[in-house]
Amino acid sequence: MRLTVVGATGSMSGPGSPASCYLVQAEGQCPVSGLLRTFSVLLDLGPGSFGALWRHMDPCGIDALFLSHCHADHMGDIISLQVHRKWGPARDLAPLLLLGPDGTLGRVRQIEGAVGLEDYSGEFAFARVDSATVVRVGPLLLRAFPGQHSIESYGIRVEGPSEADPARTASLFYTGDTDECPSIVKGARGVDLLLSEVGFTAADQVRGIHMDGLRAGRVAAEAGAGTLVATHIQPWTSHELVRAELARTWDGPLSFARGGAVYEL
Repeated sequence: MRLTVVGATGSMSGPGSPASCYLVQAEGQCPVSGLLRTFSVLLDLGPGSFGALWRHMDPCGIDALFLSHCHADHMGDIISLQVHRKWGPARDLAPLLLLGPDGTLGRVRQIEGAVGLEDYSGEFAFARVDSATVVRVGPLLLRAFPGQHSIESYGIRVEGPSEADPARTASLFYTGDTDECPSIVKGARGVDLLLSEVGFTAADQVRGIHMDGLRAGRVAAEAGAGTLVATHIQPWTSHELVRAELARTWDGPLSFARGGAVYEL
């Protein structure tokens, strides 16, 4: 299993990266042909990310899209994907599995400016996410864990075959947008890689929306994560400031998500 950072900038696309979008891939047996192929799942699809995705894969090969929540910075490029599947090279493919919180269809309509009750049934197969959601996509197992954000939001745990040893199960957890909370720690428990938002710094006093470096580091430590990858950092925030905050509560391996970075698990 491998993780490719397509976009990582917090709250908007930035000068060095699109907004949030992460590609998780693993090799597995196709249930139709019986042949080995690459399964691809997208976690979020923020502004600018659909174009950047083409550098890493043919979008016709996406097997599922899992939206952590319905803020535009995490799903703004959904209409680019919809156009590709309705009018472009993917128009003859079966509807794509689109997992998201309650209200996802309505948000897609809002972003498109749809007139009437468009259901996108030719492009997407909508599936509502809740705290009990467990979905298998080829060799990848995805589980949802509620976050603490300004709207309904979920962290996503993904398990799949290790790149080095396919007989071993590798794991990652993507926090989505959230503040520190027990369910996020639970979802991240024992993962090889924790992809954690750090949308705030310690100077931001508002709670219940994002984590600062201290809280993100504490989640990683409490969960016993192997590696922490910090993401969703605002384009005006210094990575060195975030690093200094994280160092107060986390002393394990640390990196910062950058567009194009690949992590083999």
